[in-house]
Amino acid sequence: MKKMAGYMRPYAGALGLAVIFIICDVIAEILQPMLMAKIVGQGIQAGDLRYILVVGGIMVGLALISIVAGTMNARFSARAGVGFAADLRKGLFDKVQSFSFKNIDDFSTASLSTRLTNDVTLMQNTAIMGMRILIRAPLMLVFAIIMALQMSRSLSGILAVATPVLLVSVAIIVCKAMPMFTVMQKSIDRVNSNVQENVTNVRVVKSFVREEFEKEKFGDSNDTLMRNSMRAMNLVILNMPVMMLIMNGCILAVLSIGGKQVINGTLDVASMSAFINYIMMILMSLMMISMLFVMLTRASASYKRIKEVLYTEVDLTDPAGGEKTDGAGRKIRGEVAFEHVFFRYNQEGEESEDVLEDISLTARPGEVVAIIGGTGAGKSSLIQLIPRLYDVSRGRVTVDGKDVREYDLEHLRENIGVVLQKNTLFSGTIAENLRWGNENATDEEVVQAAKAAQAHDFIESFPMGYNTWIEQGGVNVSGGQKQRLCIARAMLKKPAILILDDSTSAVDTATESRIRQAFDRELAHTTTFIIAQRISSVQEADKIVVMDDGKIAGIGTHQELLASNEEYREIYESQMGKEATA
Repeated sequence: MKKMAGYMRPYAGALGLAVIFIICDVIAEILQPMLMAKIVGQGIQAGDLRYILVVGGIMVGLALISIVAGTMNARFSARAGVGFAADLRKGLFDKVQSFSFKNIDDFSTASLSTRLTNDVTLMQNTAIMGMRILIRAPLMLVFAIIMALQMSRSLSGILAVATPVLLVSVAIIVCKAMPMFTVMQKSIDRVNSNVQENVTNVRVVKSFVREEFEKEKFGDSNDTLMRNSMRAMNLVILNMPVMMLIMNGCILAVLSIGGKQVINGTLDVASMSAFINYIMMILMSLMMISMLFVMLTRASASYKRIKEVLYTEVDLTDPAGGEKTDGAGRKIRGEVAFEHVFFRYNQEGEESEDVLEDISLTARPGEVVAIIGGTGAGKSSLIQLIPRLYDVSRGRVTVDGKDVREYDLEHLRENIGVVLQKNTLFSGTIAENLRWGNENATDEEVVQAAKAAQAHDFIESFPMGYNTWIEQGGVNVSGGQKQRLCIARAMLKKPAILILDDSTSAVDTATESRIRQAFDRELAHTTTFIIAQRISSVQEADKIVVMDDGKIAGIGTHQELLASNEEYREIYESQMGKEATA
């Protein structure tokens, strides 16, 4: 809980004021039954109107104090609770931003979304209500017991019987409810996952007329959530009937025993009336505490899920004193070398297989290295090791002769431009999306990058030009337009190393040719890695790497591989025809 307390620490002042107002509220409320007993026992029986008015005025004043104190307590509790939740949510988001791809895969994006929203909201509500109940209920309980003992010690014995019964009942409910809330939160993850997947891929769903299938799938997860929620809630709602049963039983016992004492003259009516009020306060305090336990039970499930994120060990971290230059005060030049690299996604799984096996490859600064091979050959896995999106299992990847694990991550990635296989744009204008590559780029630089990526003409065709709004994920532009915007974004970065993962698959060959010419002109000193399926996209590269089942099947120029590499020749002939090699 130290980390949780750290997020609450900035609001210690608001929390302290909330506590002060709670104490004032409790004191003002706890004195009311005693004063009422004085009015009944001394004022009314003696017919002393002045005494009744004076004591009644004190009660009115205490009621006003209670109202003001209760309002201020709620205000400062809310301030502390909402601030705590905001800082916790930011802490979680910052932690997620430091995650590697593997860390994110371990949680899933839907689960992380639930943890940052639903789970944090539960923690917030618990913090707000908990601060009020956790202090108010025990204070009310202690003060009410003291006052009840003053009114009648004999009747107070009823509490000695009722309290253990109540505590045992609450303990049973809490112990059984805790695992149910954990299951419920996982069901929320599944519902969020279905919603996220469906909304993101709604065009595919409609294209394949799978609306009914998606409705059924969502219905299943939604029904599961409902069943799990009802199972937990049905147990929790038992808390109230149990509390009311014990409370009513106590009142009946007080009326029965106290009534006999009043008849016998050992207890006056005013004292018994005050005692009933105090026993109601005691039982209400116990009820609030039991409700708090139920609330904490549900929050504990969320707390554990939040803690999993906060305490996750990020497997890609900056080395202590990671170097930000190549040792000579210059930026990265762009020489990349793979030295006997092995890689598997599940590093700890004994049964998992290597995705890459014994890869050795060198790219000189300014070279264009193309990587080609069948689906699942390991092409994308290979280039993701350069910016440390993943780390090697064995061997090493070096940039300018230095292991990438020795670089400061931010510095390494600042010098690498990446256009991944899945092109992603963010909600915002086209210009804002392009400036992800360089937030300080001028309008002229943005336009120049767009022209180089063959995106300027279609951008200008939009009524708002570069101020055209892009919806989340870039759903309002075509696949080819999205690819060209992502290429422009990477070019605007002017990186030392550029990685293009099948980034021109959605553009025609003529446009692709013009983009390659722009690379030669704009990024002449940039080391470029191109993953492509089309031979026409790679045949002019300085070096072509043929991948097959995680291994290098051949390295050379287009002509060299045609003459010596059977896998490359088969790919070429399948696309160009056998007569092309004749």
